[in-house]
Amino acid sequence: MAANPDKDDEREPPALGRRVLSSTRLAAVQAIYQLDMTGESAETVVAEFIRHRGGVGLDEDGEEIKTDKVLFAELVHGVARVQDELDRMLAEQLVADWPLGRIEKVMAAVLRVGAYELMHRPDVPARVVINEYVDVAHAFLEGREIGMVNGVLDRLARILRAAEMGEVDGGKGKAGTEPAG
Repeated sequence: MAANPDKDDEREPPALGRRVLSSTRLAAVQAIYQLDMTGESAETVVAEFIRHRGGVGLDEDGEEIKTDKVLFAELVHGVARVQDELDRMLAEQLVADWPLGRIEKVMAAVLRVGAYELMHRPDVPARVVINEYVDVAHAFLEGREIGMVNGVLDRLARILRAAEMGEVDGGKGKAGTEPAG
């Protein structure tokens, strides 16, 4: 597991560290989108990012920000490795009218990387994961789509991390287009 300055509570990490982590997550979503669109391997996409972009991503204003190459590689390889499992979990959280195959590919990428962190990065608080991917969603999506990202990741966090999220019933139910919680 990559070193991560996020604490086990919900305090903000130092500004530079948070910007690097946010940039890394944004780059990972872009890489997962690229995998989905091109069918390239995770190894190829990770190597291309590091070789061509030098491990530098962009923030929401288009400013270049250094990324955590280790975390980036972990997220991209991890999502690629367990994508079928992530997709099953995500599909269970979506309403019948909006199955995973019907949503925009970039939204699916945001959900997949966010779900991966909820599932495989217990060192990052669930609410931090949700907030980070809602922020990433703002770079690509608008309005109700952002609420849907929030709702789906919140519902998934209540299932995967019930104790952390304070859930007694294991977070049963479906997330719609409105933010949960």
